Amino acid sequence: MKAIFKSTVPPLLVLLFSYAAFSKLFTITAFDEQLHNQSFPGWLADFLLYFLIPAEIVTALLLCFKRTVMAGLLFSTVLMLAFTAYIALVLSGYFEKVPCSCGGVLKSLGWKPHLIFNLVFTALAITSLTIHLKQEVRDKE
Repeated sequence: MKAIFKSTVPPLLVLLFSYAAFSKLFTITAFDEQLHNQSFPGWLADFLLYFLIPAEIVTALLLCFKRTVMAGLLFSTVLMLAFTAYIALVLSGYFEKVPCSCGGVLKSLGWKPHLIFNLVFTALAITSLTIHLKQEVRDKE
């Protein structure tokens, strides 16, 4: 089972983050408008516009190489936790308005299915990261 996680989760995350980044990049104007339509300050929307796409691309690239897969899994976990926390806040009614600034297919999901999707990928990232960390510790012994 561990071998399956080690060999399948990083490529799945590469697909997820590549798809997310390029769907935002190809619709950058709409992504910018959606970010600025959020309940958070404009400066944060500006930051996210210039941070998220490169962060998703770098994360996907890190996951492609054995030498950097651990960093990629760590970045994947952090990004997925942040996205999932945002969706949980949306569902709890924390924000006054809740436009989705997601790209592609995820945009068509409702908030609850999107939360489930994110929870699954967050769990996969955490599980794979844990397996890789345990393997690294065993290799050093």
